[in-house]
Amino acid sequence: MRIKDIFLAILISICATSITSAQTASTPATVSAQSTPPAYDVMTIKPNVTGNGSTAFSLDTKGDHFIAHHVSLKQIMQYVYNLNEDSIAGVPAQFDTLRFDIEAKVVEPDLDALKKMNSEQRRAMLRPLVTERFQLKTHTESRILPVYELVVAKGGPKCKLSDDQTKLGWGDIGLYYNRSDIKLEGRGLPMAHLAKTLADQVHRTVIDKTGLAGNYNLTLQWTPDDRLASTEADSAPSFYTAVQEQLGLKLQPAKAPVEVLVVDHAAMPSDN
Repeated sequence: MRIKDIFLAILISICATSITSAQTASTPATVSAQSTPPAYDVMTIKPNVTGNGSTAFSLDTKGDHFIAHHVSLKQIMQYVYNLNEDSIAGVPAQFDTLRFDIEAKVVEPDLDALKKMNSEQRRAMLRPLVTERFQLKTHTESRILPVYELVVAKGGPKCKLSDDQTKLGWGDIGLYYNRSDIKLEGRGLPMAHLAKTLADQVHRTVIDKTGLAGNYNLTLQWTPDDRLASTEADSAPSFYTAVQEQLGLKLQPAKAPVEVLVVDHAAMPSDN
C-alpha cells in the first residue's frame, strides 16, 4: 500500500505554517499539568463510496480541525499511532476495500494549548475516538520482520552538522512534492529522526546504525519509482540512489524484532 498522498496533504498544511513546524520527540509540549489536555469533541465518519479519489490527511494550522479523505481503517491507524504499514497486523479482511471520510473538531478550542502541542500529541488526540467508533481492541507483540538498517556508505557521510548542537528533540523537517520529484529538507536533525522519516518512504522500519551523534542539516531529492521511466536524463535519482549519493548513507536490508500493533477486534463505525 502506498501512502505517499497521505504525506502530501499533511505537509501542505504543515508547510503553510513553515518548515519550522518542529516535531519534538519524547519531550512533552508545555501544557500545564493542572489543565485538561485538549481533546476532539466531535468525530464524524462516513463511508466513501465514490470508488476513486486520493487518500489525504489534513490538519488546519490552528490544530482544532482534522480531516481524512478516502482512508482505510489501516491508514487511519497508521496515522493516529504514527506507525509504518508493516507495524500493524490483524485488520479484518472486510476493511481491505472499505474507505472512509473522517472529520474531527474541538468545539471550544484552547488555541494557545493546541499551539504548544507537538505532532505526536495531536495524533494522540484522535486515538480515543478512533478506538471507540471502530470498536478497536488491540495488543502489541514483538515480531521478526524485514527492516532496513541505516548505515554509513563507503566514502563517509555527506550530512553537515548543524551550527546549534544544544537543541534536544527531533529537529525540523519538511517534505515538498513537485510534479517530477520529492525534496526532503532537515534542520537540526538527529539520525534517529532521519531513520523514522525514511521509513515513511520505504514502508518498512528503518533502524539507525550510523553511529553518528549530533544534529544535522541535510537535503535529499529523489524521483519516485512510478515516475522514473518518464523523467528527463537530468532528473533526480531514485530514492535509494539519492540516499547514498546525497547523504553518504545506505539502506541495508536486514531482519529485526519490531513492535507490532495487532488488531483483535474491529467493527464498522457506530452512527454519527
